[in-house]
Amino acid sequence: MVTRPPARTPTAASSVSPNSYGESSIRVLKGLEPVKQRPGMYTRTDNPLHIVQEVIDNAADEALAGHGKRIDVTLHADGSVSVHDDGRGIPFGMHPEELRPVVEIVFTQLHAGGKFDKGSGGAYSFSGGLHGVGVSVTNALSKRLEVAVFREGQVAQLAFAGGDVIEPLTLRKAVLSASSGDRKSGTTVRAWPDAKYFESVDLPRADMTHLLRSKAVLMPGASVSLTIEKTGRTDHETQTWLYQGGLRDYLMQTLSADPLIPLFEGAFHADGSESESSANFANFAKGEGATWCVAFTEDGTPVRESYVNLIPTINGGTHESGLKDGLFGAIKNFIDLHSLLPKGVKLMPDDVFSRASFVLSAKVLDPQFQGQIKERLNSRDALRLVSGCVKPPLELWLNQHVDYGKKLAELVIKQAQTRQRASQKVEKRKGSGVAVLPGKLTDCESRDLLHNELFLVEGDSAGGSAKMGRNKETQAILPLRGKVLNSWEVERDRLFANNEIHDIAVAIGVDPHGAGPYADGHTPDLSGLRYGKVCILSDADVDGSHIQVLLLTLFFRHFPKLIEAGHLYIAKPPLFRIDAPARGKKPAAKIYALDEGELTATLDRLRKEGCREPPHHSAWSISRFKGLGEMNAEQLWDTTLNPETRRLLPIAFGDLGFAATVESLTKLMGKGEAQARRDLMELHGDEVDVDV
Repeated sequence: MVTRPPARTPTAASSVSPNSYGESSIRVLKGLEPVKQRPGMYTRTDNPLHIVQEVIDNAADEALAGHGKRIDVTLHADGSVSVHDDGRGIPFGMHPEELRPVVEIVFTQLHAGGKFDKGSGGAYSFSGGLHGVGVSVTNALSKRLEVAVFREGQVAQLAFAGGDVIEPLTLRKAVLSASSGDRKSGTTVRAWPDAKYFESVDLPRADMTHLLRSKAVLMPGASVSLTIEKTGRTDHETQTWLYQGGLRDYLMQTLSADPLIPLFEGAFHADGSESESSANFANFAKGEGATWCVAFTEDGTPVRESYVNLIPTINGGTHESGLKDGLFGAIKNFIDLHSLLPKGVKLMPDDVFSRASFVLSAKVLDPQFQGQIKERLNSRDALRLVSGCVKPPLELWLNQHVDYGKKLAELVIKQAQTRQRASQKVEKRKGSGVAVLPGKLTDCESRDLLHNELFLVEGDSAGGSAKMGRNKETQAILPLRGKVLNSWEVERDRLFANNEIHDIAVAIGVDPHGAGPYADGHTPDLSGLRYGKVCILSDADVDGSHIQVLLLTLFFRHFPKLIEAGHLYIAKPPLFRIDAPARGKKPAAKIYALDEGELTATLDRLRKEGCREPPHHSAWSISRFKGLGEMNAEQLWDTTLNPETRRLLPIAFGDLGFAATVESLTKLMGKGEAQARRDLMELHGDEVDVDV
């Protein structure tokens, strides 16, 4: 039997005040309300280009899947935008579970779409749309949105206002004639962006033109057009793009200087078979790969454009890193083979990449983007995929055209020499009174502050793995024994009595308390700084977090200028490794998870991909790293040290301000603050997840 407390009769003393917090204070946002409440979390709010791009991307996905040859965009005189395609048309029948027309669900429900199922039988093998919130965001942020779908001899029409249905779905028979405007299949979406969500409702014409032209470049044989209606006139302005030459024609039109050597272009996509000729593609699905065109110029502004499944990635990502890796590997091998490198010159990837212009189009089965607006690709495998596509053919071409190869090598070596001279000039200004570096520091070879990194690693065993797995050119390792001293109340004159703190200070080349208003008004002096990034690398457990806190205390109290200048980082190694068996087209793989939440999400994804659960003999297995020392050099490189795939968090002063941060850290780290810490734990102890 359940005993309930008697209901209380409200009194004057217990009546609800306007500022009270109770059960009725909790509001549940439904449908598209989250988008309207926080539009900046889902799209750009400076102008509506991105919500229009979501509709264009859906049309491009149809073309990418081989079901369309036209995309027509019209900017109407009334401020609306319409997008027409000749794809398959969005299904408009009743959804078997939601019992609503599918086309209505697509435009009114977040995380609903046809691009989640990437396996056999899925509607899309490759697509840019992935999150399932694209056109629903377009609908939510539009005053009015109209949809017309042409499919199976019928025309389905419906309209929305502010994301809500105002004209329910109607069906009529399609009339296939020039005057009717009907067609066999396709979708037309017309949207009126709502001005209250954007700084300006005017679409940037140059950006729209560039977007549509790039779609045409990436879809050879497909026609893309932009029509701009003019008020009171019938002669509208129309541009149409149809590229037969693909990436080469596009890159040649946009270069600002003549290329040094002929353009390097190519395409390679995995065939998905077990007998894949190259080991680089053994673990990729059929169709994954890249198409590229690269030009090397001695001057001018480089042109750099990359795409994933036709989606522009203006902030790059791992596919661009793969192109960089492949170009550097091929050119360095050519230079080494022909003994072209002068003594004392060391090549770095940026020496090759700094003078490279390119257009890159990658196909990735399950792309992982950074954020909803998809401006950067985060998929780790894309680096290996694109590098494996690019490196072998470039290396072969260079050795078949040695004269061109030597011209390119000369340009790259010149870039390296210029970089090294600049680094040496900085080094000369540092002065000669440098302390002897700690014996346990494994230093890097480069003296270029922009690229050098120091990892403060917990434990000697982890330090050993880090030394073997690092990039010895730019990454230095300083192993720390045990936990660093709590330096919050240590006087500056006694700070170097602690060996670990002494070694850290000498290694980074900066004296403590030379950091402006935080330390006796001294003038900041970072001229001796030896590393552009100082990275704390500790275990992904409670002890590791404690070491992070002690090191952050040290840097905040005694080296605050390093934080202010953006030189301090925390490396985030994974806590779990999941060994996943082969599932469908996906091969067996080792997947790393940062924490419990990411582990749960990964296991959910494996279940959806058809992976068996333990104790089945072909199920996944989970390993929990007790510490960094359990990782071998390759694992530590892949997960924590590789600049292209690691997770590195920058440390900065928060919104509290310096004085409030000092007060908080005094309460947490001060020796005489036991009662304050006890009160804090009693207040917030229930919010802590205990790691046993």
